Amino acid sequence: MTPSSTAYLLIESHQGRQYIPLVGGSTWGIGRSDRNTIVLADPWVSRNHAMVQRLETGEYYFIDFGSRNGSFVNGRRVSIPVLLQDGDRLTVGETPIVFHQQLTLGTLGPTEPLEEGDGETATAVLHVRCLISVLVVDIRDFTPLARQVDEALLSQAIGSWFRQVGEIIQRFGSRVDKYIGDAVMAVWIHGTQGPNRQDLLRLLRALWAIEKTTSNLHYQYPLPHPLRIGAGINTGYAMVGNTGSGDRQEYTALGDTVNTAFRLESATKSLGVDVVLGEATFAHLHHLPGLEDAFDPHTLLLKGHDQPSTIWGTTFTQLKEFLLPHTQESDTRR
Repeated sequence: MTPSSTAYLLIESHQGRQYIPLVGGSTWGIGRSDRNTIVLADPWVSRNHAMVQRLETGEYYFIDFGSRNGSFVNGRRVSIPVLLQDGDRLTVGETPIVFHQQLTLGTLGPTEPLEEGDGETATAVLHVRCLISVLVVDIRDFTPLARQVDEALLSQAIGSWFRQVGEIIQRFGSRVDKYIGDAVMAVWIHGTQGPNRQDLLRLLRALWAIEKTTSNLHYQYPLPHPLRIGAGINTGYAMVGNTGSGDRQEYTALGDTVNTAFRLESATKSLGVDVVLGEATFAHLHHLPGLEDAFDPHTLLLKGHDQPSTIWGTTFTQLKEFLLPHTQESDTRR
């Protein structure tokens, strides 16, 4: 017997009580815009206000996207993704919402169809082994920043960062797979022939755009200093599952390739660099001019690995210098 859960939101509004089952995907956008899954006709709600996200572990998180009037869980303003518990009371604008999650026991295996909801379309979660590249980006020194900055300002700034990073990743051909704490993870799925030159350059250009957005955030919000990020990139095979349905395709990836990407990001701190590539990612890029001038090799025993790995680190200044001629080349070919 394996545990599963049924989760839903209960919304109180001037239109009455609404029951929103959290099925048919892994993310549910909340806001005034009709592009959201949950549309609220509340003038205090931003167009793209917040999101509820389900991880493959069955946990649900609530994320505010830097909304003007904020979001609250049990009366506390949200600044980073908050793990939801059954009965948590959310406030979005002036709209009260209650999160409910009921754990049940089932007998389904990990690749069998999962039926969710009462009268809802069944969603098949089929995990397929794919070659992917994983990007993990983490905000540096977040805890000291949280001590220096007013909670409302921090919530708006970090929420805006989450939203802008999501838009950048989508622009470069992927979507955010996870928002965790002060980090985001995105996955690029490659074809059967493996990643080509443009696949990985697109990922690196996305990271460069994220760094520019991050370093400029203090011009939008009165932060004590510019924000900094670190990033890990790893390429390898992983089990990728479609958790969406119909025209709402959503993918999530599991396995050691994903875990290693998080460990590569963590390694940036001990190595004193901004970006670390795994061995396979570097190997797929090795033919590009200027790569070895921009990235330096390091030998490190990553957590959970039996043998030391050769990984490749760089700074954002060096990454920019490496990408500039390739970006101009790409623009010329269009």
